[in-house]
Amino acid sequence: MAATAAVAVPAPRPSVDGSIGDAAVLPELWVPEAEQWLSTTSGRVAPDGYSWLQAVHWVAGSGLYQPRRHRSTGLRSFNATTVYVAQLLAELSPCFPGLGYLQRRTGLSERMVEYHLAALRETGLLAYIVKGTRRRGEPAQASEFARVIPLEFDEALGIRTRQHDQDAPAYTRVMVGIADAGRELMGKLAKKAARKVRRSRSKTSSRTSTKASVKNPSGSSVTAVSGGTRCTPMGGSSSTGSSAGGTSFPPESELASGGSKSSTAKKSKAKAGGRREMNKVGRRFQLARELTQELDWLRGCSVPRIAWVARHVADAGWTVTDIRGWLHLRGEAARVRRGSGLLAVLLAGAEKVLDSPEKRADAVARWRGGQEAARRHRIQQVRARGERFDGDWEAPTSRSVQRKVEEAFTRLREAASGGRHQDHDAGAAQQSGAQDPSEQELQELRATARGELMKGETTLITSVVNGLGREGAERIFGAGLVRRALQLASGARSSLMTIGRQ
Repeated sequence: MAATAAVAVPAPRPSVDGSIGDAAVLPELWVPEAEQWLSTTSGRVAPDGYSWLQAVHWVAGSGLYQPRRHRSTGLRSFNATTVYVAQLLAELSPCFPGLGYLQRRTGLSERMVEYHLAALRETGLLAYIVKGTRRRGEPAQASEFARVIPLEFDEALGIRTRQHDQDAPAYTRVMVGIADAGRELMGKLAKKAARKVRRSRSKTSSRTSTKASVKNPSGSSVTAVSGGTRCTPMGGSSSTGSSAGGTSFPPESELASGGSKSSTAKKSKAKAGGRREMNKVGRRFQLARELTQELDWLRGCSVPRIAWVARHVADAGWTVTDIRGWLHLRGEAARVRRGSGLLAVLLAGAEKVLDSPEKRADAVARWRGGQEAARRHRIQQVRARGERFDGDWEAPTSRSVQRKVEEAFTRLREAASGGRHQDHDAGAAQQSGAQDPSEQELQELRATARGELMKGETTLITSVVNGLGREGAERIFGAGLVRRALQLASGARSSLMTIGRQ
């Protein structure tokens, strides 16, 4: 395809013979990555796919797109396959293509499809509305694009635009007229937009078709039609749903000669909104995809397998909320080894039990009530746990344990201050009878603390730690019991641990 450095722009209202006179020169067509979004684009949203294809064919023949000046990878130019990819995008409403869909339609690899989409974005023909994501463990989300007519196209053909609402974004402006010099070129672009581009199968056929391409008045080829089998277009309109598409002004096709053959006029098998009605298989796969996203124990399961398991309820018109209500009534397993098998068991005969919308609505209401009750119960548990561990320490309830703790405190205090009392008053020390706890008493205290620790009770050891410190508690109970009691007490304060009895 011939590439020129610039394209002459016809001055407004030139003579009929096509003389240009004083001409402005268009710069190189390149849109940086930061301006490839709908909010930052300088173009305007195409009112329909047919008008957008006219701009696509103009870019293909202008030679303004030279990506090798900016990067070394990707396409070398805007070629016939890029036009074919744009033709597929014009059939989608909304423009929400997945890489797998474009790979099946074009026969290209994933990287080549990305290269052609990048070429459409870098020429200002596509703008991101939502950029797709790929996350581990989740299905890939396709990007949503807006079909945009570049500002260079309007300037080259002398198209006049107007923005009726001053508060609306700049990309919502619409076309109101065209210069006489641009009408002839618009007619040629209209014929090429109405003709379907074929998918190339070999380099020989692509070279042959490139030589037979039509030249525009500026001397460069407008488009190239390659050999191969024709692709059947999808039915329905290609409107992007923008505010520019709902205006009463005619599209560019009606202002040019030869624009009566529109590829988007057939809507025999489409709904009023321009989209195909989903069939039985589509509803099954849609429900399966929603189930794998909503239910945690179905994460990572095969969507086709889940679609086959839930085929009966999907054909009966069930939604994912109806299935959640049925699973609440049916009961869910705490441990799941194979999600698709468990779902098949739980959904067996569900469409016969809840055979009316009223019954399904009642099941959903019960499920929502159970969810609310469980939420309130969790809140009460958290509050009770906080009141238990955030408040002041309470003494042990057992009288024998309280007596042993008091005796241990008294003897340890007397043993710690016994030397000073003996120096000052030996008689008082003899009368007080201060002596260290015997080994038998320490064994009994340790056995009691170990038994309560096995039941999850740490009050005996923690009370000694609070009164005498950790070193004093380790002299009585040992370092092992004190360490385990403190670990258990610190873990019980966390909401992630629950200590109970069976």
